[in-house]
Amino acid sequence: MEDNRPNPDELLASLRQEEESEQKGKLKIFFGMAPGVGKTYTMLQAAQADAAKGVQVVVGYAETHRRAETEALLEGLEIVPRKKIEYKGTTLEEADLDTILAMHPYLVLMDELAHTNAPGSRHLKRYQDVRELLDNGINVYTTLNVQHLESCADTVAQIAGITVRETLPDEIFDKADEVELIDLTPDELFDRLAEGKVYTPERSKEAVKNFFRKGNITALREMALRVVAGRVDRQLKTYMQQKRIQGPWKSGLHLLALIGPSPTSMQLIRRTKNMADALDADWMALHVETAQSSGEKEKRQLALNINLVRQLDGEVITTSGNDLVQAALSVARKENITHIIVGKPWRGNRLFPVFTRKNFVNRLIGESGNIDVYMFGAEETPVGKRKRRIVFPEFTSKLGEYAVAAMAVVIAAVLCVPLVGKTGYQPVSFILLMVLTGLAGFLHIGPILLAATLGALSWNFFFIPPMYTFHIKNPTDILTFLMFYTIALLGGILTFRVRKQERLAVSREERTNALFHLTKQLAAAANVKDVIVVGTVDIKKYFGVDAFFLLRDGSGRLTDKKHLPEGFAFSEAEMGIADWVFKHSRPAGRFTETLPSGEYTYYPLKGSRTRPGVAAVKQNEAFAGETAIFWDTFLTQISSAIEHRYLGQAARKTALLNESDRLYKTMFDSISSELKIPVTAIMDASDRLLADGRAQSGIAQLYGEISKASRRLNRLINNLLSMSRIESGRLAVHLDWCDIRDPVRRVAESLAEELRPFRFDIVVPESMPLVKLDSELMEQVLHHLVYNSCRYAPAASTIRMKAFYDSNRLVLQEMDRGPGFASDVLPHVFDKFFRTADEKEGLSEGLGLGLAIVKGFVEAHKGTVSAENRKNGGARFTIQIPTEISYGNETTGLMK
Repeated sequence: MEDNRPNPDELLASLRQEEESEQKGKLKIFFGMAPGVGKTYTMLQAAQADAAKGVQVVVGYAETHRRAETEALLEGLEIVPRKKIEYKGTTLEEADLDTILAMHPYLVLMDELAHTNAPGSRHLKRYQDVRELLDNGINVYTTLNVQHLESCADTVAQIAGITVRETLPDEIFDKADEVELIDLTPDELFDRLAEGKVYTPERSKEAVKNFFRKGNITALREMALRVVAGRVDRQLKTYMQQKRIQGPWKSGLHLLALIGPSPTSMQLIRRTKNMADALDADWMALHVETAQSSGEKEKRQLALNINLVRQLDGEVITTSGNDLVQAALSVARKENITHIIVGKPWRGNRLFPVFTRKNFVNRLIGESGNIDVYMFGAEETPVGKRKRRIVFPEFTSKLGEYAVAAMAVVIAAVLCVPLVGKTGYQPVSFILLMVLTGLAGFLHIGPILLAATLGALSWNFFFIPPMYTFHIKNPTDILTFLMFYTIALLGGILTFRVRKQERLAVSREERTNALFHLTKQLAAAANVKDVIVVGTVDIKKYFGVDAFFLLRDGSGRLTDKKHLPEGFAFSEAEMGIADWVFKHSRPAGRFTETLPSGEYTYYPLKGSRTRPGVAAVKQNEAFAGETAIFWDTFLTQISSAIEHRYLGQAARKTALLNESDRLYKTMFDSISSELKIPVTAIMDASDRLLADGRAQSGIAQLYGEISKASRRLNRLINNLLSMSRIESGRLAVHLDWCDIRDPVRRVAESLAEELRPFRFDIVVPESMPLVKLDSELMEQVLHHLVYNSCRYAPAASTIRMKAFYDSNRLVLQEMDRGPGFASDVLPHVFDKFFRTADEKEGLSEGLGLGLAIVKGFVEAHKGTVSAENRKNGGARFTIQIPTEISYGNETTGLMK
């Protein structure tokens, strides 16, 4: 019954957690596998039900996507006006956090938990707004898709082929008070798409071809179900721990492998991992430290076993205790373990099973209750090489300890000789027992056994009649002698075990205290440099080794060496090992199985979202057992602190860049608009002066130069304004039926002067149908391509414009016989402000925006543009735009 009493520390922590939880608001997440499953709709239904019960409900942010059924659920709910934020010339709307906090409602709706707020908002992400609301005691309903969880983003990218930009830490999801899964079958979701309940019909057809494929949706549905199931399992475990309920509750499968410093534990670990994969269960490994000492060989093997667990993505738990069965079952019940995995007991020694592992397994099975116990057999040991498996105490100690034990017994016996005549020989046994008890306070088990044996023999030989013989005549003395030896032996061993347990407890307390102080110092560190200083000093203090940190630079390479000591440098070979560790996130170097010839042992710094760098440690022996786990936890704290500082710096830099970009765009738009008016006036005035015809030839030439320069400046301003429209998101595409020959013809007319030295061929099939696109934007696209060819193509060469329709796409090709592009230039031709090395005189004009505008306008049509070199010289630009077509009264293509 004593073992079932609650741990006072755990009880206090549970009460504190419950108290903090009561002071905060409750978070409910409506969770789905993809857009369109009905998360917002269900959230609003729940809000209407709460409002009908008299609960104060306000809508902080709800995205209805103009769905009539969803918007109808907003009726009767108090909607907080959204806060308007100007960004890049566009007005963005966000939830007004300050107004909601001032109102302090009972419940607020904050749709799209993973949303990124507009620059200028208090928080970067909406989940941070939600967290502030919860901290102020306000309950929150919100929505979330599975692809927005940080741990799922990479998997979704592999499944659907899209990169998820908006993510949130899994911690937010895990700490939610309630998660409601909004589940639909793929067929039901496709029906909603077809009915226009998710997107418009045009977007729905495009979505079905890309993201909303049946295989994608099925995989995302399975992922959502697994995430929710894992959360429920963690909630159950937490509930059992808080309520101190003895497990397990077999609501899921959880495996626990019992490992030790034995090579056979590696086989057990691999089989447990395979079993977990086959059963789709989670698993962990447990090592119980006992009072029995371990040699260096056992410590190294234990370190290998623990590393294998980590390599196989398992969790390692260590605890201490003399009773292996009770220690293992205590952890198993606390972690809600359903299956314990152990090695098969050794054969042999049937007469004394108490000294073998068979007794351990039998007890484990007998006391495990409703926890299943699985036994795996190890490989057979060759008959000639089998070793005895009796577990004897560890006798390895220094010779000095044996000498001290022997001398203490001899001295005690000599001092007792004068007392025999006055007190008799019986009290001598108590004196010797007292000496043995004192020796057990600082000696190891081997010397203690030697002292107990020498004490018993000395008492018999020198004090029990007949003296100076080992013969005992009195039966009472025989019984006393046996009791003396037994008490001396057991007392010494038990005292030693208590001392060992005390050392283990003190060691654990020291490590806990070390982690507390490290966390406190890291929290006070102002920057990465301070974190490195704290980490280096504490590693030297608690591990006795020198540590050096190599961090990643802005481009994600391991080149930041400014935190190394002055004058210190790694050799090229050592840097190669560090790079390998950084790329593979696994330890390497000395005392590892990877590149062990290195002078240092390299450990990866692992953050929750990034890899900050590598720690290099100069150690004389590998970390093993509890020390290895302590080191891993220690390094994780340092890694998280470095990552936190990096992310903070990145956030501040991003905010500064966004603000600079906003200022730049504002000034850019203002200057461009202001320049447009006077340039247009100059153009008109110069054209009128030239048309007058009364000016002298020199003055007329001057008018011509003014007109040419003003047109060039007007073209630059138009390009800047077009680029501004593209980047601000204000570019609107007005689709209408047009004959592609019309924009091509208008381009030829507007560039008649530039095309005069060339032959301009227009190749359009007679059967070319009408296409649906923005004729004005496409005219600008073709204008930039043809003008670009006029600047670079040699005189008298051919510039060709070709158009045709193929596979639901309008294809436009513009080609010339100019110099083409160098291989290193091709990937950058559509970049803003990119200009090639001009060879023709007078080609230095322009800002390098023409082809960037081409790309922006084409992508606004959901199309693509590419550049390539022609086989016999020159460049070819190919535009492909998905569009519908019309043959008279018949319409076909994308919309059919």
